[in-house]
Amino acid sequence: MKPILKLYRGYANEQELIVMGHVFKPTKREDYDFLSKNFKNATSTINMFRIKTQANADVYLKHNNQKIHTKTLVDGYFKFCIPLNQDNYGWIDYEVSIIYQNKTITTKESYIRPEVGNLGIISDIDDTFLVSYTLNPVKKMYHLLFRNVASRQIFEDVVTHYQALSSAGRSNQEEENAFFYVSSSEWNLYRFIVKFTEIHQLPKAVLLLKDIKTSLTNFFWTGRGGHNHKFEKIKHILEFYPNLKYVLIGDDSQHDPFLYEAISKIFPLTVKAIYIRQTGKRKKEKVLLALNNLETLNVAVCYFKNSTEAIAHSKSIGLIS
Repeated sequence: MKPILKLYRGYANEQELIVMGHVFKPTKREDYDFLSKNFKNATSTINMFRIKTQANADVYLKHNNQKIHTKTLVDGYFKFCIPLNQDNYGWIDYEVSIIYQNKTITTKESYIRPEVGNLGIISDIDDTFLVSYTLNPVKKMYHLLFRNVASRQIFEDVVTHYQALSSAGRSNQEEENAFFYVSSSEWNLYRFIVKFTEIHQLPKAVLLLKDIKTSLTNFFWTGRGGHNHKFEKIKHILEFYPNLKYVLIGDDSQHDPFLYEAISKIFPLTVKAIYIRQTGKRKKEKVLLALNNLETLNVAVCYFKNSTEAIAHSKSIGLIS
């Protein structure tokens, strides 16, 4: 047995690079099996929340012929925020290692350094593009436990909208706009979410999730609360890339409309458009009030049931062609 080193997609601007991950204690448990079904999938999912993290582990980032050393936090999480001096853009590989019993364990991931553009996209996950049944906790838990990643559903026409936003304003097809998926889901579900986005060909994005959970008790509260986490993460992105105009995409099952309203008030020149998916049978009065208020701040808003409406709106305001 040896420790597990997990890396997540990072991101960089003109001055700074941020990459992060977790170190887990040695375990005999197998990693999440994406193809397992029914009870095997349930066992696999639950095991993701029983994994034990390694506090104060030594971690090394290889960057620009330097070996940069840090240690994990109490929950096994580590984050390198380092000055950046390079000319590369796009998705760039990075390498992190740990040492266990005099052997080096190395893992690679990538970070995005977007070419100078004018658009950033921040999307929620559950019930925004992944059908999650947030309003029905029993149904939500059933799908999390007994439906593997290949059988989970995506909303119709989401991919068309997201891909158009990813390439909006870009003449070079190799370049993409900065794309972020910010969620109240925990880091435990990182690989599941990445795999889901790959299966459905959603834009490659940086994921910013909630603190990891390491007990079965916590599993049953997965994805609950954490609205302050989402607010802080979105605020951080807008501060990190201050020259971009942003499109924020969410749904009305929780607090997205009100988080996005608050963000728009703090960054009055930055938020260009807000898209909110309607998850119930009818539109919510409080959400309509928030979106009407946003329009007085010169933010384009679209409260939609089907993604075809969102696509038509994006075309009408010149966001996509």
